[in-house]
Amino acid sequence: MPNSSKLFIIFIFEGAKLRKKYYIYNVLSFCQGNSITKFRVLNGKNRIFVPMFTKEITDWYLKNRRELPWRGETDPYRIWISEIILQQTRINQGWNYYLRFIERFPDVRTLAQVQEDEVLKYWQGLGYYSRARNLHQGARQIMERHGGVFPHAYDDILRIKGVGEYTAAAIASLAFGLPYPAIDGNVSRVLSRVFGVETPVDSTQGKKEIKLIANGLIDRSKPDIFNQALMDFGSLQCTPTSPKCDDCCLALICKAKEWRKQSVLPVKSAKIIIKKRFLYYFFIRNNGFTYLRKRTQKDVWQGLYEFPMFESDSQLTDNKILGSDFLSGILRNCQWTVEKISLSAGHQLTHQQIIYQFITININNGDPIFDDPVLKTPLQEVENYPVAKIMEKFWRGINFFY
Repeated sequence: MPNSSKLFIIFIFEGAKLRKKYYIYNVLSFCQGNSITKFRVLNGKNRIFVPMFTKEITDWYLKNRRELPWRGETDPYRIWISEIILQQTRINQGWNYYLRFIERFPDVRTLAQVQEDEVLKYWQGLGYYSRARNLHQGARQIMERHGGVFPHAYDDILRIKGVGEYTAAAIASLAFGLPYPAIDGNVSRVLSRVFGVETPVDSTQGKKEIKLIANGLIDRSKPDIFNQALMDFGSLQCTPTSPKCDDCCLALICKAKEWRKQSVLPVKSAKIIIKKRFLYYFFIRNNGFTYLRKRTQKDVWQGLYEFPMFESDSQLTDNKILGSDFLSGILRNCQWTVEKISLSAGHQLTHQQIIYQFITININNGDPIFDDPVLKTPLQEVENYPVAKIMEKFWRGINFFY
């Protein structure tokens, strides 16, 4: 398909059934040459109106929409928070986090004024902590550039730290009624199946095709309803596996159903390579204190706190853990005993599998020596620091067997 912002997409119907799809440059010449008289171009741009799709998806939404704490919200700040939370997070998990977050940080100014550690603590357990750091930095950015007033223009929203095209479109349409299609994985799946897009949706060309279709379909008078309808439809009806095709309002025009390619579409080209990492944490108890370090490197859990640890290229035996250069180095001036060594456990991230163990050490005499900065922390204050889920589980004694 030629690459041009002036490209049009034409959908040809026989009654309610979609028969053909064309990508063309000159709509008038195409329609005259094919004796097509019933079509409508919105605003003279590359948007071809498909009344059945837009009407059906909207009607479905009004009957089946989910009740969510942020549904019907027009405050751009709250929409921003909800959309960021829902990235990589299931709704049933994100619901309570959203309510707690909004209660503690009710507006841009409040969020901008606190320290990052507090934001991360309220985010603890949601994962993908760069989202929380970006929210904090984004709030400060809005204070500096816009005087604390959430920007109204799409391009200005897109410049906020951590905001991509999808989030910017969601905020612009839901808060300000601007006709930008919010294209996430759910929307790409629906449009790929209904309109038979066989180009990988995660490729540059596939994203252009999906965006072209979405721009042609969006209801410019009610973009908020349209965007929410498509997202809910993908989440509830046109699901990744076992879509409800036999009870679907778009079944008459769905190419995936016609071609029996529901399990094939959308096509994706990227293959996720999972990397295994082996981490060994040392919970060192020293007269009512322990030691925490902050992860400052650009890596998983950046900004969170953890016990002193080292990483290995492979899984180690207990003897090798206790005989490691790391442990002998930090405890070289101490008399110490091992209290417990946990069984190894796993924690799955998108591109990584973390295999980890916790080793509990009691200091009988002396103080550890660390090369990196650490905090000597009273045991009762450990829970005040933002930590990754595996640290939280250990501290609460969940799923560990010695």
